[in-house]
This record gives sequence, structure tokens and C-alpha cells, in this order.
Amino acid sequence: MCACTPLQEQKETEQPEGDDTQQLYKHQPRRFYRLHNSCARSSLPSTLYPSSRERNLGTMQSGYHQHLISLLFVFSSLQVHQLTEGCSCALSHPQDAFCNSDIVIRAKVVGKKLLSDGPFGTMRYTVKQMKMYKGFDKIQHVQHIYTDASESLCGVKFDINKYQYLITGRVYEGKVYTGLCNFNEGWERLSLAQKKGFNHRYQLGCNCRIKPCHYLPCFVTSKNECLWTDMLSHFGYPGYQSRHYACIQQKEGYCSWYRGMTTRDKTAINATDP
Repeated sequence: MCACTPLQEQKETEQPEGDDTQQLYKHQPRRFYRLHNSCARSSLPSTLYPSSRERNLGTMQSGYHQHLISLLFVFSSLQVHQLTEGCSCALSHPQDAFCNSDIVIRAKVVGKKLLSDGPFGTMRYTVKQMKMYKGFDKIQHVQHIYTDASESLCGVKFDINKYQYLITGRVYEGKVYTGLCNFNEGWERLSLAQKKGFNHRYQLGCNCRIKPCHYLPCFVTSKNECLWTDMLSHFGYPGYQSRHYACIQQKEGYCSWYRGMTTRDKTAINATDP
């Protein structure tokens, strides 16, 4: 327990008289000032000066609250990211898109209407079909294309009365559905080899398997595989093989890349080229 005397009283009772004595005790008031402060603090209620255990508990609670707020922020960010960028599609060669689709057509989009189906609705596009490349056994003539109205659910958007599109999709209950994970591209943006591929070449390779190569080393493991290396290129996707090559089954039974870009170059090449 600390016994304290007011500072003013200490100056009057403790300070000696005389010049020499005053010189000796000239720093004494400062020492009494520190003692006075420490004693005054000890005499205050404990609620104003919490103990070390209470201070540690408060620090832990503050850290817990900060951690909880951080977790809530991350969770909310993930939710927003999931809503805005919920559509994720694997890269696909145009030949795979052709072979895995029920319908492949070239058409011009002439109208659209939002239908109240599902949580975000369904967009129905009215199309003018120019040519059908696949799907004669599914539907004779396509008049409407259906897709999700929200891009986060892989809904695709087409321009109205502007371009002709190469559209691929699935048939369900007599309706054609497509999305961002299907191959949908402006017809004029396709290479000559891709146009010929959708016309007839791609269907010759539907028994072949195009094997993506994302990092080296990668190899073909069967005779019906073609090694797809566009992802290794600095130019990314779509790459040279996507735009200019088709994986075609040869007479010997194996599959290899076929480059049909020009009339003078109609030779089959091995599975590792280019």
C-alpha cells in the first residue's frame, strides 16, 4: 500500500532552508511529482485501471471481432464473385463443339423476348436459319434459340439484325438451347478451315479424341488421339490448331491433324504437329 502526501505539502515540510541545501534538493519536487502520480493512480478505483488479465481479455475479444469481420468480408466477396462470374467453361476445340452438339446451324438473329422462366428468366431469340450442318434427325428447321437471361448462368447474348452466327446447342423437348459453354461465333470471324470443318471435315473426326495439353510433357496414349497444344502458345486460345486444323481418322485407323487451309496443302500430318 502506498502512503501519499499532497505535493504542495511535501514542498513546504521537506525542503530545507539555505542555499546549499536548496542546491542539494533542487530535483526533489520532480521525484515527489512522480511518486504523487503513481500513488494517485493506485488510489483510483480499479475499474478505471483494469488489471493485466482484463487487458489481455479485451485484446483477445478485439482480435476475435476483427477476425470475424474479416471472415464475413471474404465470404461476402466470394458470394458476389460467384454471382457475377458463376459461369466457368472448359476450353473446347471447334471440332469437339461440333461433335458434342445436337444442333449446328448458321443463322441470323432477328428478334428476342424475355420469358419468365427460372429465377433470372430465359431469353428466347428468333433466328432466320441459313443452313443446318448437324441435327437433321432432331429438328427440321430452327426458329428459336433459348438461353439463360443471366450471363452468370452461362447465358449468351446475340446482336439483333447485324450478323450471321455459327450456333451450336442441345435439343430438349423440341427446343434448341445454347450458352456460353457452347461454340457460338460470328460467321465472318471464322477461318476458312473452320468454315470447311463445320461444313464436312469435323464430322469425319467425331470418332477421334482431341487431347488438350496444358503443360509439358504431354503425349498421345492411343492411336485415335490428336494432341492439342494451343494452350502452350503465347497467343493463347483460340490458337493455330483451333483455327486451321481438324483431327481426322485416316484409312489405317489412327487419327492425325489435317490442315486444309489451302488447296495446295491437303496432306495429313502427324499427331504432334504443329
